[in-house]
Amino acid sequence: MFGYLRIDKAELKVREYEAYKAVYCGLCKQLGRDYSVFSRAVLSYDCTFYAVLLMSLNRGCKGFRDGRCVCNPLKKCKFAECSDQSYSKAAALSIISVYYKLHDDLLDSGFFRRLPIYFILPLFSRSHKKAARLYPELETLVAEMMRMQRDAESGSETSIDEAAHPTALMLSKILCAEGADEPQKAVLSELGYQLGRWVYLMDAADDYYKDRRNGCFNPFLKYEKEEAVNRMEDALSVSLGRAFDAYSLLELTDFKGITENLLRFGLPLQQSRVVSKLTEVTDDKSL
Repeated sequence: MFGYLRIDKAELKVREYEAYKAVYCGLCKQLGRDYSVFSRAVLSYDCTFYAVLLMSLNRGCKGFRDGRCVCNPLKKCKFAECSDQSYSKAAALSIISVYYKLHDDLLDSGFFRRLPIYFILPLFSRSHKKAARLYPELETLVAEMMRMQRDAESGSETSIDEAAHPTALMLSKILCAEGADEPQKAVLSELGYQLGRWVYLMDAADDYYKDRRNGCFNPFLKYEKEEAVNRMEDALSVSLGRAFDAYSLLELTDFKGITENLLRFGLPLQQSRVVSKLTEVTDDKSL
């Protein structure tokens, strides 16, 4: 996961934002309970959205309770109570994703950047084994995605669609498994595919100049800067539009304001931020 699946706080009602924070804090607590205090460091907006969506699909939220932040006992906060496996699945996906991301960074980084990873990785090895044992289907999907991603990025002629396919397929299968019937499975599969594609391409757009400087793979590097920005905007907007079309077919009640906010406002805001940054850098370098 990359941290791009964020809400737009300014467009949320106060009670909706409080509910979103309560899920965020609840997932943080679940990470500590299921794994270790160190695992709280992998808490992300992406997996918070996953937890929100699962709780919305399953009507799994059973209210809220007051408490204190474990990391900052002086801070009061609310926790969303969950009656199903939504938190546990989101926590496991967080651990598994970060574990494989660390392994991937070992292969792609230089010696000095690898040093801290050698110290961090053992902290997550035990947690990863537990997460893989609890949710072997998530382990299989993430591991297969990483293998497919490395194969795709090893090709010199890999297209934008081919590069984004592994991440898109992984999230498609993860969300499809949550469908209650075949029509809902089909909708969730499409939603997951387009969100996964959008997230991968967002990360590629965000890292465009860094990857060019370091000689790393990026599906947009084959194009001149101006054309690359245009292709980024087109590819991202297509996935975003298709993701919202799929989402519109879901009949959600719990947390609907939050999930709709993310797709209608949060993701376009993130996209605009990344593309605008690229455009500004492009314009500066052309002067």
